[in-house]
Amino acid sequence: MYKHPLLDRDKMTAREALDILIEGNHRFTNDREQDKDFKSLIQITKDKQHPFSSFLSCSDSRAPVELLFDQALGDVFSVRLAGNIASDKAIGSLEFGSKYLGSKLIVVMGHTSCGAVKAACDDFKDGHIGEIINLIKPSIRHEKTITDPAQRNSKNSDFVEKICALNVKYQIDTIIRCSDIIDDMLQTKQIGIVGAVYDISNGKVDFLEETFIG
Repeated sequence: MYKHPLLDRDKMTAREALDILIEGNHRFTNDREQDKDFKSLIQITKDKQHPFSSFLSCSDSRAPVELLFDQALGDVFSVRLAGNIASDKAIGSLEFGSKYLGSKLIVVMGHTSCGAVKAACDDFKDGHIGEIINLIKPSIRHEKTITDPAQRNSKNSDFVEKICALNVKYQIDTIIRCSDIIDDMLQTKQIGIVGAVYDISNGKVDFLEETFIG
């Protein structure tokens, strides 16, 4: 919650922010969510927001960030786009959350059975959806373990999940490569960044520790 874990948010480290999220997801998956006084939180946050974490996650209706991590008003600066893609506007939003709102950790989170990832695996084209697909396609090129063309599509669940994780890593790389603001804040240890994958079948979030910078 907003006052948990009784740390000054300005002094919070990226690792402490990550630990709060891990604890929150554990509560969520064990039906032990904390009680939240939303009426009080509305008053606490009405004049200023100070989220401790920022998310770039998928728009999927089954993956609402605040619920998955048992967080409340003012805790999470949430950017949601299909396929958790690091578009210019998404990166700008993350820059704002980090530099001007004081968020200490950026989380790029994909999820299992992602429709956008499946669409990319099938080279789907329709309307503006293609703009999303184009930002996921590099992850498909990076996948080298499945070589049979007949297995490189959405019918192969293993291939889809590999692309999901690779896409998370690719979007992190894109954020750092395209944002001098975020790159500088990472270099000076003002913030951290990490990737994650949410399993829609059991509610658990797997943080990709090898992606953590902080």
